[in-house]
Amino acid sequence: MILNNLRAALTGDPVNIRITGEKIADLSAVALGAAAGSLSIDLEGATVLPGLINSHDHLDFNLFPALGDKTYKDYTEWGRYIHQHYKGEIDKVLKIPVELREEWGIYKNLLCGVTTVVNHGKKIKTSNKHITVYEDCQSIHSVRFEKKWKFSLNNPIKKRVTAAIHTGEGTDISAAEEIDTLSSWNLLKRPVIGIHGVAMNEQQARAFKALIWCPESNYFLLDRTARIDVLKSQVTVLFGTDSTLTGSWNIWEHIRLARKTAHLTDSELLDSITVNPARAWNMQNGEIAPYKDADVVVVRKKDAFLVNPEDILLVIHKGQVVLFDGGLEDQLNNIQHHEYSKVKVGVAVKHVRGNLPGLMDEIRHYNSGVVFPVYGK
Repeated sequence: MILNNLRAALTGDPVNIRITGEKIADLSAVALGAAAGSLSIDLEGATVLPGLINSHDHLDFNLFPALGDKTYKDYTEWGRYIHQHYKGEIDKVLKIPVELREEWGIYKNLLCGVTTVVNHGKKIKTSNKHITVYEDCQSIHSVRFEKKWKFSLNNPIKKRVTAAIHTGEGTDISAAEEIDTLSSWNLLKRPVIGIHGVAMNEQQARAFKALIWCPESNYFLLDRTARIDVLKSQVTVLFGTDSTLTGSWNIWEHIRLARKTAHLTDSELLDSITVNPARAWNMQNGEIAPYKDADVVVVRKKDAFLVNPEDILLVIHKGQVVLFDGGLEDQLNNIQHHEYSKVKVGVAVKHVRGNLPGLMDEIRHYNSGVVFPVYGK
């Protein structure tokens, strides 16, 4: 596969890409020729990025609306509150089989240009994986919500496995103390990736392999986020959305909110959703470079931070086209079109691998009130 006439995000440098199998084989500043019968796409100066890596999501929670109507001191107060005040809404979503909820969570990410998502929680049950669902870590919910967290963290069988855990998700003193408790009980000195870290300080940050920043979720619950501008000198910063319980389905809105804080430069912010997580999770993607996995996103916008899902022209996951814009249909005449379904995102028509309209219909069978951000064609 050849992708010609692209511009690199941030720099605008010309780039043309040759993909062989699952890998990026070659890059060039001038157009590449394609072998007879192979796929060649002219992207007409569109912007190319590595496939996004969403380092924190709960895939089975993405059919929930955002739940909460005030500012909370920490995640435990929020958790108690929503089960008291939104029980009806929660029960309706939980009637939907978990496999269907997980599958929608995968599509939510794909529609936004995410080619890898780190799922936090139990291993998923769905086999429909059009993107990489990374589960090669140990998910521990938190110090206060998981009774056996000390045993889980200090299980010698998992000594070399990275643990991912919510920590410091609050604005009171107990949130800061929770981080110290977690670190002091890491008796095996395991690699730990913290999630949220709103109450985290520089000294505490040094105990973690990385910190996943979820600013939209933080502002929704706490009206505050982590001091990433301070912490970034002590810990590698990754980016996550959490689920639609606490934020938009659209990761680009989360990214723009992060950009507005000015805690990271544009380059650092892009790294937090590409190369940083690839290295932290030991993946072979996150860069447009030879020998890396061919996870590629092409967008209309010159400024990559102004993108929305309707602006995505092409998503390639490990060398396979998993989403393309209707405007590219004529150039994609040698792919198996029956393997894709059409959905409308805003005013744009997208072709998505699998039967997404069928999935939405099946979900509505269990809960007719679910509102999707896309429409079946």
